[in-house]
Amino acid sequence: MNAPLPNAVLPTFERRALPPPMLDALKARFGQRCSTAAAVREQHGRDESPYPVTPPDAVVFCESTGEVAFVVGLAAEHGVPVIPFGIGSSLEGHLLAVQGGVSIDLSRMNRIVRVHPEDLTVTVEAGVTREQLNREIKDTGLFFPIDPGANATIGGMAATRASGTNAVRYGTMRENVLGLTVVTAAGEVVHTGTRARKSSAGYDLTRLFVGSEGTLGVMTEVTLKLYPLPEAVSAAICHFPGIAEAVDATIQVIQMGVPIARCELLDANSVRAVNRYEKLSLREQPMLLMEFHGSAAGVKEQAEVVQAIAHEHGGEAFQWATTPEERTRLWTARHRAYFAALQTKPGCRCVTTDTCVPISRLAESINDSRREADEAGLPYFIVGHVGDGNFHLGYLIDPDKPEERATAERLSMQMVQRALKLEGTCSGEHGVGLHKMGFLLDEAGAGAVDLMRQLKRALDPKNILNPGKIFAL
Repeated sequence: MNAPLPNAVLPTFERRALPPPMLDALKARFGQRCSTAAAVREQHGRDESPYPVTPPDAVVFCESTGEVAFVVGLAAEHGVPVIPFGIGSSLEGHLLAVQGGVSIDLSRMNRIVRVHPEDLTVTVEAGVTREQLNREIKDTGLFFPIDPGANATIGGMAATRASGTNAVRYGTMRENVLGLTVVTAAGEVVHTGTRARKSSAGYDLTRLFVGSEGTLGVMTEVTLKLYPLPEAVSAAICHFPGIAEAVDATIQVIQMGVPIARCELLDANSVRAVNRYEKLSLREQPMLLMEFHGSAAGVKEQAEVVQAIAHEHGGEAFQWATTPEERTRLWTARHRAYFAALQTKPGCRCVTTDTCVPISRLAESINDSRREADEAGLPYFIVGHVGDGNFHLGYLIDPDKPEERATAERLSMQMVQRALKLEGTCSGEHGVGLHKMGFLLDEAGAGAVDLMRQLKRALDPKNILNPGKIFAL
């Protein structure tokens, strides 16, 4: 097992200075949209990981694919790194400028390019956020279901192959991206995929770029699948005596083929934090938060089956939320569990990791991770997309106590080791970034990682696209 990179420590890279002629060219083209102000650079040198701020040398706010191509082409000419930036919600140090360079902020590329409701597709610029997309297409009777919790940009979600609470029913970004517009390391614009639902034509370049974390190209437009808004939606919560019982109930639901749309686990610590943060009065026990989509009759049938299964596993206090307001309140509480947990230890930072295992091994993976955290004495919380075997564990640490960081890193490593032993993955949705590079090597093997390096060198021979991420060259 390769040791992870401690969250407190960045790898040592030689920064590549931004040459004055390149900075002059950027300022001449972009004016005030090219910033070297310390505050702007620092904002673009941090994400939700506990790594220290690692700012770029400049930030350029692009507004078109042509502008992105200009910046990348200039960077290629001068051998300077470029790092795509969406909204900064990544968790593994993806966007830190470890070798300096230029941060390309795509947040102003936030237009819905084309909607084809008859084909259930939409093309958006990379800076469109998932909440914005669903607001703007609501009147079509369609929605985009991928929901990682944060109001992330579509480009960032594609770059990290995000999933989230709806993945058990609708899949991940891998299944829902049909095509891309990408700026390559040479500053050229290429298009991958089509609006057709399938293709056998050539290499699947779309899948190559989805999940590449900005290391192979800068995505500027994304074509997505859409889905009809369900006729009926119902949410429910159910409390269990322990995590094993909650997970066992979930396993039975999945194995019986119930088309549940969402199935989220909160441990007692998460419920306690959410109660305080959102002023709720939920039982402070392990809890499943579920959602059902379909026709009114179908939703009723699904819910009855799940309720019976939950009861068999000790589930009780089943509560329904059928109005949009009630459902929104519950899901808002779930999405804010991370911030709620941070408030339980003022001034703390969160070292968070996620793994994904075959669903039959999920209870074992969670309970062993809990036991190790309890024995270590670190406060923690667990939330999980348990319908597809994915869970997140956050360790709350005092940033001024290196021994707590070290303990969190040890626990994180043990959690990943366990997932790999159970034939799972080091990350179900966070991605690799900086922190999980060693874990990727353990999971994929030296041969597979070397093949990834060959692809990187072929597509980015000067190593300017988000260098230092996923694996070391």
